[in-house]
Amino acid sequence: MSKYVKELVTRDIKRELDGVEDAVLVSYVGMDAITTNELRGELDAKDIRMLVVKNSLARRATEGSSLAPAFEGTCGQVAVCWGASDFVSLVKEIVRLDKDSSKYEKFTAAGGVMDGEKLDADRLKEVSKWPSREEQISMLSGQILGPGSQLSAALLGPGKKLNSQIKKIAEGDE
Repeated sequence: MSKYVKELVTRDIKRELDGVEDAVLVSYVGMDAITTNELRGELDAKDIRMLVVKNSLARRATEGSSLAPAFEGTCGQVAVCWGASDFVSLVKEIVRLDKDSSKYEKFTAAGGVMDGEKLDADRLKEVSKWPSREEQISMLSGQILGPGSQLSAALLGPGKKLNSQIKKIAEGDE
């Protein structure tokens, strides 16, 4: 590959990954074209992008960015995955596809980067067990609303008892 072509490809990779801070590296060497298209379709449905990169060019393109640690020490052909609603959702989907050995036998999660920290495959599996952004929001909402509903019940309970007693007295007088 000529120096000029390398510069063009590096620039394209840099432009494609512009703004991406967290990503997962996957390997799918040996998958046939039909299975690869099915995989890309599943990823696209979850708003996940996948870009196949040459390691040396990816290292050059991500130099000085938060993605750079992901490519340290990588070998062979890899693809970079990013997107989804949040990083945990991305990792959950990648790990789920990695476990689907019947359909995507050659697809494996190789590592990634989160907040500038390099993650190996085992660490990705740990992250996949974390609650996603939506799950965290629902847990937080429940925690915020819980005390209010308990307070409301505590305040309304005696009032209801008093109301029923007043109603009984009023019915007895008529």
